[in-house]
Amino acid sequence: MRVAVNRRALNRLKLIGAMTISLCVVAPGVAQRRAPLAYVSNERDGTISVINTATDRVVKTIAVGGRLRGIHLSGRRLLVAMASPMNQRLPGADTIVEIDAATGRVVAKHNAGTDPEQFAVSRDGARLFISNEDANTASITNMRTGRVIATLIVGLEPEGVRLSPDGRWVYVTAESSSNVSVIDTRTNRIKATFTVGARPRDAAFTPDGRTAFVTAENGGTVAVVDVRNHTVRQTIQLPNREVRPMGVIVSRDGRRVYVSNGRGNSVAVIDAHTHQVIAMIPVQGRPWGLALTADGRKLYTANGLTNDVAVIDTRANRVIKTIPVGQGPWGIALSN
Repeated sequence: MRVAVNRRALNRLKLIGAMTISLCVVAPGVAQRRAPLAYVSNERDGTISVINTATDRVVKTIAVGGRLRGIHLSGRRLLVAMASPMNQRLPGADTIVEIDAATGRVVAKHNAGTDPEQFAVSRDGARLFISNEDANTASITNMRTGRVIATLIVGLEPEGVRLSPDGRWVYVTAESSSNVSVIDTRTNRIKATFTVGARPRDAAFTPDGRTAFVTAENGGTVAVVDVRNHTVRQTIQLPNREVRPMGVIVSRDGRRVYVSNGRGNSVAVIDAHTHQVIAMIPVQGRPWGLALTADGRKLYTANGLTNDVAVIDTRANRVIKTIPVGQGPWGIALSN
């Protein structure tokens, strides 16, 4: 009996030991989960800088060519708008380049109309909505065929393009005519047009899709838009005459709106509910493109004049690091 009991105890000890070893093997894998990556389009040298957001260092550079501006992630694919360099004609430009995010390999090029700047991807990943700055149009491209299926007349010098969270509306901002065209994604037609401040550059929606914020560079304002009827219900005047509102992003919890101020060398922080400006964060280098981590703790800005990306601690509302990237960083896309 005594020997049998000892054997049972020995077997239990072996089982516990095996479980401990198994846990030791699994634990490092959990700890080594990959951090989100930030993809930065560099307008002047035709490259994409890839930043590890855990270390805030560039870990890869993807050479694409052309003039790169708008950039987005769609699943495992990285999409970037490629136009010809200034005053040049580059064969194969005027496309949305599709890149395998894991390998950095170009897998497709989609027709985009002329001079594509910004774009949005439909929720099902089937269509691209693209601003054509030089043609005063918005192109709609079928992702499966890579061809333009509709060309819509919008305002003068269209730039910003943003899809509503429910996928129903696309807002296209027009710099010279100071208006926003609203595309109905069900019909691929213009549903409405409304006027905002001088030289609108970008738009962003709250997570519930009820409100949109539209930046106006020359007006120094941010329009608060009621998405139900596509009308401006309030205009936020940013402090300091030197501000030039450019990019805009809303936090995932819907509490904060962040606005890059370009030549004003700052980022404005706005309370999304009261519409009060609660902070102005100094950021050098003409910040433009913005990206916010899922937890809302770090904000990244693409600074076109200083060829770097600023990392902002959103709890302290200050820059904690700058990361050298390529020439003329324009936009930023962040993986989940």
